[in-house]
Amino acid sequence: MSTTAPWWRSAVIYQVYIRSFADGNGDGVGDIAGLRSRLPYLKSLGVDALWINPWYKSPMADGGYDVADFREIDPLFGTVAEAEQLIEEAHGHGLRVIPDIVPNHTSDQHAWFRAALAARPGSPERERYVFRPGRGPDGTQPPNNWVSVFGGPAWTRLPDGDWYLHLFAPEQPDLNWQHPEVREEFESILRFWFSRGVDGFRIDVAHGLIKDPALPDLPPGPHARHPHWDRDEVHDIFRTWRRLAAEFDGDRAFVAEAWTDTPERLAAYVREDGLHTAFNFDFLMASWDSKDLRTVIDDSLTLLSTVDAPATWVLSNHDVMRHASRYGRKKVTRWSPTEPYRPEGVLDPALGTRRARAAALLMLALPGGAYVYQGEELGLPEVEDLPESVLQDPIWERSGHTDRGRDGCRVPLPWSGRSAPYGFSPDNASAAPWLPQPADWSERTAQAQTGDKASMLELYRTALNLRRDHPALGDSTLTWLDSPEGVLVFSRTPGFTCVVNLSGEPYPLPEHTSVLVSSGPVQDGLLAPDHAAWLAR
Repeated sequence: MSTTAPWWRSAVIYQVYIRSFADGNGDGVGDIAGLRSRLPYLKSLGVDALWINPWYKSPMADGGYDVADFREIDPLFGTVAEAEQLIEEAHGHGLRVIPDIVPNHTSDQHAWFRAALAARPGSPERERYVFRPGRGPDGTQPPNNWVSVFGGPAWTRLPDGDWYLHLFAPEQPDLNWQHPEVREEFESILRFWFSRGVDGFRIDVAHGLIKDPALPDLPPGPHARHPHWDRDEVHDIFRTWRRLAAEFDGDRAFVAEAWTDTPERLAAYVREDGLHTAFNFDFLMASWDSKDLRTVIDDSLTLLSTVDAPATWVLSNHDVMRHASRYGRKKVTRWSPTEPYRPEGVLDPALGTRRARAAALLMLALPGGAYVYQGEELGLPEVEDLPESVLQDPIWERSGHTDRGRDGCRVPLPWSGRSAPYGFSPDNASAAPWLPQPADWSERTAQAQTGDKASMLELYRTALNLRRDHPALGDSTLTWLDSPEGVLVFSRTPGFTCVVNLSGEPYPLPEHTSVLVSSGPVQDGLLAPDHAAWLAR
């Protein structure tokens, strides 16, 4: 793999959902101390960097995405000094560190919003957020018909009559990015963390910062221009951020969480003067179908090449059902970012695992970079039967208990042992993990899988280390080769072929000199259904 291009063009980045990764102090919640203790594991896995979900001071109304102070670490996770130690130690292991930044909103406990509540309607303090009078003769109706991503209206009324906007939970008031103080504050926050050694940022809701100042009602129809998602003016912000990152040594980089209607709209975020990379959610949302996957891959690579940006592939994250469970149904449907994923049919764990293994080899063989969500290297499924009494995602309450939310993909990792907490917490822990772990996870621990060549963990280790060393992998191009319906075959130069069999029949492998790695046994030169292989030519 070429090492002359910037690291972010081909990096494999491991997502750390910090409260569920490793608990160092025994309180049942993951923290910086636990993460530091597992850096050797991440190094041995073969990833290049860590993306850490929000660790800032927060009331935790939405798992830390409601930030009260961007320059402080929440005591639940540690301190700024510990964060600095983590960054230094990660760099010592050759791992880069990318925290989350949450610019669309703050916590309602942020000093700015508390000042806004204490001030009068129309005051300067309220101009940093989106406050408006209500509609109707007595102002009792919301300013418009916008709805919260978490369910219910996107507006909350204060006792003084003003309404404030929150596209997520009421505890997450939206900032007004037309206000210069908001822009200046976030530039200062970026510099604060860049000066402490972070290598970049993942930008939460990058597509949502700018709202139509007229705040019109949501228009009918799917193709009307949206009043608060993916507006052209947002790119002015990110051009400034790109210039800011360039002030610091070491190829600091941004990755955007940008949900867009088309690949063309996504490409706008990663132009040469914009952000460096953006998540490819079209790949994540694709069905288990060769035509669908090839179309997504082709469209992504074609459009991103027009702006000379690398693709960034992802199969799972902290907001969606784990792919081992999505793929574990006979029917795997494509879905829209405007709706939660609804699995169809009964879960077949063996089927989901086979497809997840194949999908990992497909993703890691594609040009560009990739993200691995913690636990996918262990083959963890979605925990779909969490008791209602333990659910903590605000979606559960906001939906009137009709949508269980995202807790099922956030269950703490199993590291070792035969019973909970499976090494997630120390032996003398004072509290159980913040979400309960399934009783049958003992064979899924990192300890149990280490050294087992048939395990998901060793598949990931083999593939990631091959990817790091093979000159054909990482950033560059691919060439599709002839194959029957249901089979994807592509080559990469020099001397590499990837085959993914999504059909219902065994597929004879094309000419090769050796099998570098396969998602399952290759017998008599045949690749079984729902399997993938990397070949040397």
